[in-house]
Amino acid sequence: MANPVIVQSDNTLLVEVGNSAYEDARNAISQFSELEKSPEHIHTYRITPLSLWNAAASGLNADDITAYLERYSKYEIPDSVYTSIYEQMKRYGLLKLIIVDEELILTSSDVTLINEIVYNKKIQNYIHERIDSNNVKVKKLFRGHIKQALIKLGFPVEDLAGYEDGDPCDIIVRPIDADGKGLEFRDYQSDSVNAFYKGGGPEGGSGVVVLPCGAGKTMVGIGVMAEIKSETLILVTNTIALRQWKEELLVWTTLSGDMIGEYSGDKKEIKPITIATYNILTYRKNKKEDFLHFDLFNSKNWGLIIYDEVHLLPAPVFRLTSEIQSKRRLGLTATLIREDGLEADVFSLIGPKKYDIPWKILEKTKWIATALCTEIRIELPEDKRFQYSLSKDREKFRIASENPRKIDFVKNILKHHIDSNIIIIGQYIAQLEEYKKILGFPMISGSTPLSEREDLYKRFRNGEIKYLIVSKVANFSVDLPDANVAIQISGTFGSRQEEAQRLGRVLRPKKNDNYAYFYTIITSNSVEEKFSLNRQLFLTEQGYTYSIMNEEMFYKKFGD
Repeated sequence: MANPVIVQSDNTLLVEVGNSAYEDARNAISQFSELEKSPEHIHTYRITPLSLWNAAASGLNADDITAYLERYSKYEIPDSVYTSIYEQMKRYGLLKLIIVDEELILTSSDVTLINEIVYNKKIQNYIHERIDSNNVKVKKLFRGHIKQALIKLGFPVEDLAGYEDGDPCDIIVRPIDADGKGLEFRDYQSDSVNAFYKGGGPEGGSGVVVLPCGAGKTMVGIGVMAEIKSETLILVTNTIALRQWKEELLVWTTLSGDMIGEYSGDKKEIKPITIATYNILTYRKNKKEDFLHFDLFNSKNWGLIIYDEVHLLPAPVFRLTSEIQSKRRLGLTATLIREDGLEADVFSLIGPKKYDIPWKILEKTKWIATALCTEIRIELPEDKRFQYSLSKDREKFRIASENPRKIDFVKNILKHHIDSNIIIIGQYIAQLEEYKKILGFPMISGSTPLSEREDLYKRFRNGEIKYLIVSKVANFSVDLPDANVAIQISGTFGSRQEEAQRLGRVLRPKKNDNYAYFYTIITSNSVEEKFSLNRQLFLTEQGYTYSIMNEEMFYKKFGD
């Protein structure tokens, strides 16, 4: 069979899904390109400057990339694509930040580029003085600002200026004992730690590790902490995630409880290891006031800052991060995609991608469950169709999402998975309340008290309850390892992040058949169906394909 990739002169790659080499080709090209479209037969990837710079930072070079393209390309590769790849890859590292005699220096072998930078009005405020034709002294406070400004000009900076060590903290991973208890890192977790740390040299110390949900990103964070052995600030999405991080640290390291502080809406503890929520960091009384808790970044001499779910990092925190570039910074995420388009800020301020591994590889090695994704398209009832036709787009989305016929399909799925541990996930509280009333299952939403949430999660993990209805509060950083079925009844417009995170709730490896089932019920011929195409994009990028059913197909499989 012919090769599956068509390389086009506009830097797009068309990939034939039905080709026997599709999976290998996808794994190769996803290292340096971004998925844009994923209909049934032909997927479209695009090679962008940022995707190439991330590839360069993770260790690929231009020859590696062109070799992959030549291996899988069906036709001759346009010369313009070769030129674009070599030009953009050459840009990463063309500018470097280094320390010379305790001064921050921007250096380049390209004199013309240095001239351009010196005379750029947007950059002049960050420069102290020009030293010579190849070197410029940068104001230390603006280490992050100049990186942000230069990446917008198309020149990513390789930051080799090093890091402050921070105050020491003896973080030791519990070794495997005679009873088999303790932490042994999986090979890819060790590789992630090593790719980030780089032996403690200036080449390491800042960047993002991309691992699938369920692959143990927290373990990577613990591994990095054990290497650096410094007081650490960990930023997380919510209080549940905060307490899960604390629990993992107590289980897998020799840290004691009095060494770990919680900084949230409930508590304001600052300890050698402090875990804070993004919400508390961005809290202010009104938009004209300052953020009240930004001093946390300077409250101790942190040697490491960990940004959990870095794709959700609030924009205001980028501002603070630009001013703490001398601290080691680790971003953890399942996806580099941000709905606000600030991927370049993640690159320049947190750091470039240092490690990435596709879901499918971990699935084959059984480190995560094999996911079977099914989209079920159903009709609106007649009375709702009339209401839908007269509504504005936002209201149309809600009408479609709250299609009252969805409950019958949920009931059939529940019967089909009678002995499973099932979560039902939705966007709209009124819809979820209705399901709680009809099905009699416990429910967690934003208004559920924290103690009750923790109790319900614990009972679900212990097997005391097998069904749980959850709102979007459960999208992120909630560990439900035995959940093997997720039924999505409504979601946020076209969020690729959300789809990935919701699938991630059921991806932890299973004790028996190691399968996870992810169902999405949508209203056909509606705006919900249009948005569902975008939500599928991330899953397809990782190698998952949706089985799509209409009502007739569903009832043939699941019965009336």
